[in-house]
Amino acid sequence: MNVRVIGVPMDLGTDRRGVDMGPSAIRYAGLAGALDDAGHDYVELGHISVPRAENLDEANSRAKYLDETETVCRSLERQVEAAIEAGEFPLVLGGDHSIAIGTARGTANQGSTGLVWFDAHGDFNTPETTPSGNVHGMSVAALLGRGAFADSDWAHAPTIDPSNVAMVGIRSLDDAERAALRDSEVTVFTMSDIDERGLSAVTEDALAVAGAADGIHISLDMDFLAPTEAPGVGTPVRGGVTYREAHTAMETVGERLADVRSMEVVEVNPILDSHNETAELAVELIASALGKRIL
Repeated sequence: MNVRVIGVPMDLGTDRRGVDMGPSAIRYAGLAGALDDAGHDYVELGHISVPRAENLDEANSRAKYLDETETVCRSLERQVEAAIEAGEFPLVLGGDHSIAIGTARGTANQGSTGLVWFDAHGDFNTPETTPSGNVHGMSVAALLGRGAFADSDWAHAPTIDPSNVAMVGIRSLDDAERAALRDSEVTVFTMSDIDERGLSAVTEDALAVAGAADGIHISLDMDFLAPTEAPGVGTPVRGGVTYREAHTAMETVGERLADVRSMEVVEVNPILDSHNETAELAVELIASALGKRIL
């Protein structure tokens, strides 16, 4: 298939600088060659413009840079939707995880969409519950019409049904976030579930949840992995998946590639990385998700 690569050098959703260099780091790590090896054509769209935090006023400490985040995500939404309309597969490179609001909305504009969220965090806070004000911790809630953009005309209706959302690898939740997830229809697979059942079985179940919709969006935060495997992330949490487990998860995604409409990889922070190894791992995992196999 034709893979349309869209870079979003966004770092407005997080306190730690550096993830704006993530898209370039992933490209530098050999993305084009990996896509070619996986048998796909490659269309490079470059970067979506993102304003620099130094030139901005946070305005709202409960949801920092919210207006600018909406502007960037609206632009991304249009590009993702255009890629799907053209019969191409949008692969979005972040940037912090707030960009998922744009990617998933663009995908959902092309039909009902399920979401598989590979992440250490639930990203289910709202401006009322957030301990930090960082929008990358509100992404899933915003996609379900809760919180961050509830007062914007952009949130006229939820774009994704919570019953079609599955989170995988969760191991760090704020108290209010935990309570909100328990009260929601979102399916959450924690690291305890992975320990008990294995990541392959959990990923298959997550894809089944998301696959009840017409298409699936895959959102991979590199802090899904243990920090020993992926050191170059902004919010590392001990106890994540191993290198081989991560490939197993992405290979399982690849087996359902006909149902997958879009994908993003986020939170690669080269400043915190060692010899670009997290970006190189991101490239490997993208290739696995898009069908590359050992044999």
